[in-house]
Amino acid sequence: DKLACWCETNDKEKSKSIADAETKIERLTTSIEDLTASSARLGTEIKNLEKEVAENQDALDKATAIRQKELAEFNAEEKDLLGSISALKAAVTVLSKHHDAAFLQMPVSHVNQVAATLESTMRKHGNLMTHTQRKAVTAFIQSPQDYFDAAPTFKQSYAPQSGEIFGILKQMKETFETNLADTQKDEQANQKAYEDLKAAKEEEIAAGQDQLDK
Repeated sequence: DKLACWCETNDKEKSKSIADAETKIERLTTSIEDLTASSARLGTEIKNLEKEVAENQDALDKATAIRQKELAEFNAEEKDLLGSISALKAAVTVLSKHHDAAFLQMPVSHVNQVAATLESTMRKHGNLMTHTQRKAVTAFIQSPQDYFDAAPTFKQSYAPQSGEIFGILKQMKETFETNLADTQKDEQANQKAYEDLKAAKEEEIAAGQDQLDK
């Protein structure tokens, strides 16, 4: 009787355990399938996010390289323009001192100084000069003293050719000053555009990295 009772009780318990285990197996199998699918989906999302972060970083690196190149070019151009403007100012000052007196009295060293300034300026920034200016400056550079040897006309304090060079010098200085201002404005705009791009890319990179971590 005791053995029969034990067998009956044990059979019920084991049958229940088996049924519970089978139910658990079914539940876990379903969970494994769901998690496997989720893992595959997340794996794809991770790859896409990693690619997106890498592309954003690459875009930022390229933009930074371009900005550095632009800045170096701007610094070089600004330095050249400032140097040319300074030289032109000095040349204008030299000529202006003789503007109210006869150009015939101008020392040869001053004439050669003006010629050297114009030659250097045309070599560096000839593209900023008009065809007429380049032609007149070239002729002056070749024979600068000729421009101050001609006898002045009636009621004139300097020869017409000398006045032409004086006018060209002032014109060139104004052109270079305008060009410098435009270049500086462009540099400010380029820097602002880069800073905006950098902020946007860094935000996208941070968001992508945060999503990756999650």
